[in-house]
Amino acid sequence: MADRSAPSCHLRLEWVYGYRGHQCRNNLYYTAAKEIVYFVAGVGVVYSPREHRQKFYLGHQDDIISLALHPERVLVATGQVGKEPYICVWDSYTVQTVSVLKDVHTHGIACLAFDLDGQRLVSVGLDSKNTVCVWDWRKGKLLSMAPGHTDRIFDISWDLYQPNKLVSCGVKHIKFWSLCGNSLTPKRGVFGKTGDLQTILCLACARDEVTYSGALNGDIYVWKGINLVRTIQGAHAAGIFSMNACEEGFATGGRDGCVRLWDLNFKPITVIDLRETDQGYKGLSVRSVCWRGDHILVGTQDSEIFEIVVHERNKPFLIMQGHCEGELWALAVHPTKPLAMTGSDDRSVRIWSLIDHALIARCNMEEPIRCAAVSTDGIHLALGMKDGSFTVLRVRDMTEVVHIKDRKEAIHELKYSPDGNFLAVGSNDSSVDIYGVVQRYKKVGECIGSLSFITHMDWSSDSKYLQTNDGNGKRLFYRMPSGKEVTNKEELKGIQWASWTCVSGLEVNGIWPKYSDINDINSVDANFIGQVMVTADDYGIVKLFRYPCLRKGAKFKKYLGHSAHVTNVRWSHDHQWVVSIGGADHSVFQWKFVPDRKLKDSLHIAPQESLVDSNSDESDSDQSDVPELDSEIEQETQITYRRQVYKEDLPQLKEQCKEKRKSAASKRRERAPGNSIRLHFVHGYRGYDCRSNLFYTQTGEIVYHVAAVGVVYNRQQNTQRFYLGHDDDILCLAIHPLKDYVATGQVGRDSSVHIWDTETIKPLSVLKGYHQYGVCAVDFSADGKRLASVGIDDNHTVVLWDWKKGEKLSAVRGSKDKIFVVKINPYMPDKLITVGIKHMKFWRRAGGGLIGRKGCIGALGRTDTMMCAVYGWTEEMTFSGTSTGDVCIWRDVFLIKTVKAHDGPVFSMHALEKGFVTGGKDGVVALWDDTFERCLKTYAIKRAALAPGSKGLLLEDNPSIRAISLGHGHILVGTKNGEILEVDKSGPITLLVQGHMEGEVWGLAAHPHLPICATVSDDKTLRIWDLSPSHCMLAVRKLKKGGRCCCFSPDGKALAVGLNDGSFLIVNADTLEDLVSFQHRKDVISEIRFSPGAGKYLAVASCDNFVDIYNVMSSKRVGICKGASSYITHMDWDVRGKLLQVNTGAKEQLFFEAPRGKKQTIPSLEVEKIGWASWTSVLGSCCEGIWPIIGEVTDVTASCLTSDSKVLATGDDFGFVKLFRYPAKGKFGKFKRYVAHSTHVTNVRWTYDDSLLVTVGGADTSLMLWTYEMEGHRDSRQCDSEESDLDSEEDGGYDSDVTRENEINYTIKALSTNIRPMFGIKPHLQQKEPTLDERYNLKGYV
Repeated sequence: MADRSAPSCHLRLEWVYGYRGHQCRNNLYYTAAKEIVYFVAGVGVVYSPREHRQKFYLGHQDDIISLALHPERVLVATGQVGKEPYICVWDSYTVQTVSVLKDVHTHGIACLAFDLDGQRLVSVGLDSKNTVCVWDWRKGKLLSMAPGHTDRIFDISWDLYQPNKLVSCGVKHIKFWSLCGNSLTPKRGVFGKTGDLQTILCLACARDEVTYSGALNGDIYVWKGINLVRTIQGAHAAGIFSMNACEEGFATGGRDGCVRLWDLNFKPITVIDLRETDQGYKGLSVRSVCWRGDHILVGTQDSEIFEIVVHERNKPFLIMQGHCEGELWALAVHPTKPLAMTGSDDRSVRIWSLIDHALIARCNMEEPIRCAAVSTDGIHLALGMKDGSFTVLRVRDMTEVVHIKDRKEAIHELKYSPDGNFLAVGSNDSSVDIYGVVQRYKKVGECIGSLSFITHMDWSSDSKYLQTNDGNGKRLFYRMPSGKEVTNKEELKGIQWASWTCVSGLEVNGIWPKYSDINDINSVDANFIGQVMVTADDYGIVKLFRYPCLRKGAKFKKYLGHSAHVTNVRWSHDHQWVVSIGGADHSVFQWKFVPDRKLKDSLHIAPQESLVDSNSDESDSDQSDVPELDSEIEQETQITYRRQVYKEDLPQLKEQCKEKRKSAASKRRERAPGNSIRLHFVHGYRGYDCRSNLFYTQTGEIVYHVAAVGVVYNRQQNTQRFYLGHDDDILCLAIHPLKDYVATGQVGRDSSVHIWDTETIKPLSVLKGYHQYGVCAVDFSADGKRLASVGIDDNHTVVLWDWKKGEKLSAVRGSKDKIFVVKINPYMPDKLITVGIKHMKFWRRAGGGLIGRKGCIGALGRTDTMMCAVYGWTEEMTFSGTSTGDVCIWRDVFLIKTVKAHDGPVFSMHALEKGFVTGGKDGVVALWDDTFERCLKTYAIKRAALAPGSKGLLLEDNPSIRAISLGHGHILVGTKNGEILEVDKSGPITLLVQGHMEGEVWGLAAHPHLPICATVSDDKTLRIWDLSPSHCMLAVRKLKKGGRCCCFSPDGKALAVGLNDGSFLIVNADTLEDLVSFQHRKDVISEIRFSPGAGKYLAVASCDNFVDIYNVMSSKRVGICKGASSYITHMDWDVRGKLLQVNTGAKEQLFFEAPRGKKQTIPSLEVEKIGWASWTSVLGSCCEGIWPIIGEVTDVTASCLTSDSKVLATGDDFGFVKLFRYPAKGKFGKFKRYVAHSTHVTNVRWTYDDSLLVTVGGADTSLMLWTYEMEGHRDSRQCDSEESDLDSEEDGGYDSDVTRENEINYTIKALSTNIRPMFGIKPHLQQKEPTLDERYNLKGYV
């Protein structure tokens, strides 16, 4: 049974024994429902003494260390430790999260307090500055923060009688804070002569600026304003840990074990000494008190909670007990009764009743206890000690039977044999001793095969064999009772084991993550009957696996609650419960086992919400039993958007090159050219890895994106306008409900989302600071005020923004796997959904966090990969499209049915007033009714249906559909192949825009005397484009291989194309039919050129370092140019057709004589005198200036010279198109630069009359046309070119004084604290949002 799936049964937390009293104070309160709220480990507990029932809050993922109760006493705030700790505000009645406050504190949250009306919450961090933060907790918004103190702060409180005042106290200080605007200012309390400078542990505020505080020496210090006015000496005999104010007065609790009650003027009422009561003991120390009416709650250092009724104060009632501080490792369960035994470093052994949820016996030993076992008849309890001894007690009355010490090092494991005759004792000194139970525990054998400490042991059912695990992960077998090692594999075959608690062995292979330390799983216990096992590990997780579990990386269900390491875990004797114990949190958790048959009845119960996936069945090798991903989706998930260098890195890179710059600055450099270019038209649409990124605007134009450009296309006039605010690939686009603004998200180290107006093409807001590497999905809320975005970082962070203010409202880690879509609920802007790889999650906003619930599939199957989603006609209906072609219909978080919609993935969905439209990989657009019951109509995207007005040709029938949008009587469709089509409701299809498909575009050639160009790409197509205003693709031909270069013959009749397999073709430039083809090389053909004039010769350069020269007329190879030490990158003929200039990847500039290919050496002065037929070279003295300062990091990939030889255009690996004056002599020439392509510009060419510059961008698949504008013709509003040169210093533009002043470094010590970066636009600089009427007026709708 090598089933790798997660078990279908599960565990439910039923009881937690313990209370966190150590290192915490003031963490125990009565709620309004008279329940008791406190915390232990990572769990918030609400205990009802009346019903003896516990409820659990499981929203934290590490130790909780602070707690505050809201003044209405229903809501609770808890703070945790951790690298990125957060605060949860939750409802003690429903135990659901109300708000999450995060992203500010580090290390942990030491104290919390609500203000009088409960609107604000103050928190103190454990960082080195003990930062104090004030929150508007409902919104999750930070109102103010300030460094608290240089040393620990122990308590903080709002002054309940003066608004905006707080008091904090801690190591040797007390501070009085006032909050004004968003600034918190402290004043230190003045101890003066009245009392000693003391560490203050707790405080309470009273009327008239009076503050009472408890000091470490047991005195109470009374403050008026900021001055100490009197002390109440000896209020307690030692430190006062807790002070609680209520209507009747004040209660204090101290290290002396006393609770004292005081009236409102701090006159003593009564003392309760807990050490003197029945339940008391020496050393009892009070950490928390809460006085409510006639009841007092007391929490102690040793994890007890007492309830005291005031008029019977000498009879405190013990309502909770747990182990004291110290590691808890020992756990055993009784063989026949519902009892669990635990032993800890606090030297106590305790017996718990799993039915009554209570401690029923306790006994203190001499030594810390490390392991325990109960004999098969349930009479003896054996305890292994840290000092190497072990003790056997009678379970009945906890009296000692025997105490034996044969070892010097800790005993880690002991087990009785199933027949009750032997006890095996495993110790830290690598041996197992066997003792005879009947012979009063006489030693009868010893097993000494291990080289490391013994960790786990199991007996065989017939008591004849013992298996052990040790610290090296070795599994050994011994014959019993002699202890002889068994190595014969045959002998071991038939052994039945009485129990399975070992962590290594074939049966438990699957519990190990693929790459993990053999010691990080501490305990295992198998339930043979239920075929499940439970494990405990170092990460605080209890997991449920199937048993046996043979293959590594099996799936599991996981349960959080313990904070750090879970040291031991056992099934109860009847398998009803699992008991787990935590090392550092020294708490005992009791989990109810819910077998799968019960699960079916509980399906209507919604899954427990939590901030961390609690019952995830994710395992490390999640992909193992998944239906194969569709090939397209597979491809898409493998695309990486990481860049070696981001544009944001440019300034730093340039800084590093300062030295070079200085040397260059002394030389006189060429000015930038006077002429400029302007983006005119872009062929291309990004469909291969994006979805739903194509919309009609309010005015009927079409908005979409390609490369780094947002395009607004007017289909009547066939013109485009461009948003050029991005500087790298745009990956997603969403449109505002009013269809006039769009949001686009890009790739970048700190990637940004831009919201811009499609009419004015101006940015309204730019959001950054929260997404790494890129933004892959965006969505507006129905009121247009909010925006959700998803990043492509490893956690696919989801952020909710108030975009006009540029303010982050909430954020959460979305999923480990890729998320494709985020959608905000149109009816409730606090809810959203995300869908992605095996992921459908429903989120609701809680303050600064989002709380997610997985879609509940129930018995209908497994979570499929979802590609798209929309909300339906009510707030709880959602519809998602899967990678298998189904549409899933959800109500709330439950899947109610699925409908087969397409063959292959459903990539796009759109909701209409009365139904839905879907599009899939099958190339079909389907219209549905509003319940997905009936498909009303389908449109197949076929060449035959193309209308005459189309701007190009469909490459294939039924292309994969990636985006659908409706409006203006048409359906707008975007395909994976980079085409945008408009489908008329009656059937005809018009192609509006197209570009190359996925794959890099390198080949580009301009026609010698017509406004036409040719491109060839890795997508295996050769295309001819019309560059005149009709802007369309004239012809396309599929090739057997991708290509990287092409060239027209001088008469424009033939077109040569170099392919990636080393072959090349010459085709008829009109019909694209083959004229001739050759293959002499194996590597990519990188450049191909006809000789000028009659085009007699064709030079063909390849990546295997040769240039072949062919005679076009005789179709023979007539010469080979040898001598290049690297692949050929560029090639130009001279005017006579006798000389070839060649550039190589090793940055060599070589010359060869044609046609034989003899290598020539020509001095650089002579090179400049030669008349070249074309200049596309990037090397040589004439273009030295085109290489940037950071030339090592980035390459100039292409260049092209205008026919008047004045301006050289270049393209580089940064996606910049630049113009230089020619010749560009001297290093680091000045230029004009333009951003539109994303990563690298692979080729640039001027048209025959220099009226246009044509550029292609490798991976962005786009072909861009730029109009060439003469000096003086510049349109004043055109500002997307950056007249930039590398150094701001104009040559010699600085006077020496100015230079000196410019280099002074002003850092002021006081200001060098790290001030938090702020994002967004300041209110007075924000553009005022026009009203609807104004918007229409602006747009000429009057």
